Amino acid sequence: MKPKKNPKADLNRDSGLFFVLGLTLVLFITWRALEYKSYDTTTEAIIIAHMVEPDLDEEVPLIENIKLPPPVAPPVAPAIIEIVEDAEEIEESVILSTETDQNAEIEASIVSVDDINVDEVEEDVTVPFAVIEDVPVFPGCEKGTRDEQRACFQQKIQEHVVKNFKYPQIALEMGVQGKVYVQFIIDEQGHITNIKSRGPDQLLEKEAQRIIALLPQMIPGKQRGRAVRVPYSIPVNFKLM
Repeated sequence: MKPKKNPKADLNRDSGLFFVLGLTLVLFITWRALEYKSYDTTTEAIIIAHMVEPDLDEEVPLIENIKLPPPVAPPVAPAIIEIVEDAEEIEESVILSTETDQNAEIEASIVSVDDINVDEVEEDVTVPFAVIEDVPVFPGCEKGTRDEQRACFQQKIQEHVVKNFKYPQIALEMGVQGKVYVQFIIDEQGHITNIKSRGPDQLLEKEAQRIIALLPQMIPGKQRGRAVRVPYSIPVNFKLM
């Protein structure tokens, strides 16, 4: 079957070329329109331009010159200088030397022995329990020798601990046990002071301090016939059965 149209009469064949040519022509006309400039050359426009020129004449203000007075001349020294004698006498103070010679004698003030007051200061003397001459006496241990009083003291301390011993309930429930070392001082009046404890738990330490604080007042220990402070320590064993 033969085509009805002539191939030479096809208009779409060169459409791309025509599009590019038309686009180039439009861009060229637009560019020329943007670059176009016009000038007004009439006489009226020139006259208006001259009328709007600014006035360049400025008025300069007048400055008045202030006349200052001439400076004062310095005083001129007199031609003749008169010397006036000073009639007042000046007393000069004499500075004595403080240096001493080897041959100079120094007057020493004699002080009598009766004029010297000596204040006796009582010092707190602490003597360990093992070396003290007269150990503190526990109530009920007054009789016997020194060795017997020492042994009685230690026995009464142990009996006191056993009698007042009470296991803390919280430590018992928690299973806390151990040995607590308690140290205290028997002062010059026989009172129990400065109780300190060291152990595995604070509950056990507090209980040991409570037991020692219940100790009665004792006869104080003596060293050379004078009452002194005597430190003493004892272990308290907290053990669960």
